[in-house]
Order: sequence, then C-alpha cells, then structure tokens
Amino acid sequence: MTTSEYSTGKLLRRLYWDLVDKNERKYYLYWLITQIPRRWGDLMRARFCSRHFRKAGANLCVCAGTRFRSMENIEVGDNVGIGFDNFLQGLGGITIGDNVLTGPGCKIWSANHNYSSKEHLIAEQGIKPQPVVIGNDVWLAANVFIVPGVELPDGVVVAAGAVVNVKKYKPYSILAGNPARMVGTRN
Repeated sequence: MTTSEYSTGKLLRRLYWDLVDKNERKYYLYWLITQIPRRWGDLMRARFCSRHFRKAGANLCVCAGTRFRSMENIEVGDNVGIGFDNFLQGLGGITIGDNVLTGPGCKIWSANHNYSSKEHLIAEQGIKPQPVVIGNDVWLAANVFIVPGVELPDGVVVAAGAVVNVKKYKPYSILAGNPARMVGTRN
C-alpha cells in the first residue's frame, strides 16, 4: 500500500491504535518534549527517559532533538550527557556507564538487518539484535556512529565522525576514522 492510498480514516485509526498502545504512546509523549530548549527541556527529557529506560542513574541530561527506539532496552549510569540530535536504537540493548558524554549527532545502533541470503529479499530476512556496551568515562565526539555489538572499555575517546566497528579496544585509547582505529592513548 502506498502513502497515497491511505485515507484520512485509516490514518486516524492508526493514530488511535498507536495511542491506545502504552508502548507506542510513550514515543508520542516524548515527541512533545523533544525540542523544548535549554536546561528546562534537558531536565524534562531526562525525567521522561528515567521513567522509560530499563535503568537510569542520577544526573542524566538529554539534549534537544535526541531520538530513541526501544528505549525500554537502554541503561545509563550516573552523570551521563546525551548530546543534541543523537539517535539511540536500543532493540538489542544499550548499556552506558557512568560519566559518559556524547557530542551532537551521535548514533548508537544495537540491531541490524540480516542480509546473508541471496535467495531472499533483505526486507524479508529479519533483524539481528546485538547489545552495545559503553564503559565509564567515555566521550563520543560529534557524529560518531557505534554499530551493533560494540564494546567500548573505560576511558575511551572517540574522535568526531568515527565509525566504531566490532573489535577489541584498549581502555583509555583514542579512536578515530572509518573504520575507527586506535590513534593514541589518554596518557
């Protein structure tokens, strides 16, 4: 069915069923506060997320424009700052430690499409959830992309624009590039 085939009645029925479903309703409620500016908006979003994340520590800050999917599978520690216009897709589970900062435009993905079969369309092959774990005292600079299955140890700094793939990283390393590689340490 194409979008031009949707009647107003069908759209309203879809909205009704979304609002009746508690799990879907939370995304409509979050949408209402997603762009509220400044510190008051940050606090409102943090309060909302603290109620809907699997676990949220003290002093959470969620900046304007940040979006979530499967937020019930996200855990964050104390003193976490999620930057402007981030997108966290928590289907496979996301765990973020204490004292973590993300710059603007970061994306953390915890599920991906299956695509191994040439005999089936990618859209028919389902998805593969893989948890993402980010340690304590980590900084993800602007526009970092974390792919499903990544584990970042404590103290890692990821440079702007890096794409972090699944591999073993050392604590307190500095990562940069696409694919991300170690370019230094925090010594």
